Amino acid sequence: MKALRTLVTIALLLLGGGASALALEPGKDGWYNTGEGVRTKAVAIITARVYAIRHDMKGPLPARNKQAVIDADVDKRFSWYMLRDVEGEKIQKALRDAFAMNGYGDQAKIGLFVGAFSKELKEKGSVSISYSAATKTVSVWVAGGGSASIAGLDFMKAVWSIWLGKIDQPTLGDALISKM
Repeated sequence: MKALRTLVTIALLLLGGGASALALEPGKDGWYNTGEGVRTKAVAIITARVYAIRHDMKGPLPARNKQAVIDADVDKRFSWYMLRDVEGEKIQKALRDAFAMNGYGDQAKIGLFVGAFSKELKEKGSVSISYSAATKTVSVWVAGGGSASIAGLDFMKAVWSIWLGKIDQPTLGDALISKM
């Protein structure tokens, strides 16, 4: 079966069909790793590496474009690994600014979400942001901090827009779907 998939993929490439969903295999847990990258922040003349981020989805996978991934009503998640210490207030402000940049204004939902980032995020710490299609709920968990669950398809799209919508580092969104 694996040989058949390999042959189909090669044939598609030779015929100009490009890589297909066949090229992306799910892990044993059924999740597809669609890509990863590093969030950076320019400070004066230096660029600081803030966190490594990974994006995963359960199938069926949407078209390979950022808007399709934002809109996809499937289980999906972001995983962060902190590369430096960052004050909770700075993360909260960055997230609030990102929601505003993407036109999302439900302050009650935003407040619940950013409230999970109440303490300093430590280097080597982690953050998990996941969406359950079954319950239409976004859950956030911050190591050493808080957690929250916020209902609503609208909120999921707003959260996914932070990294795949309007962002001051557009190449990060590209990296997060680069394996699709």
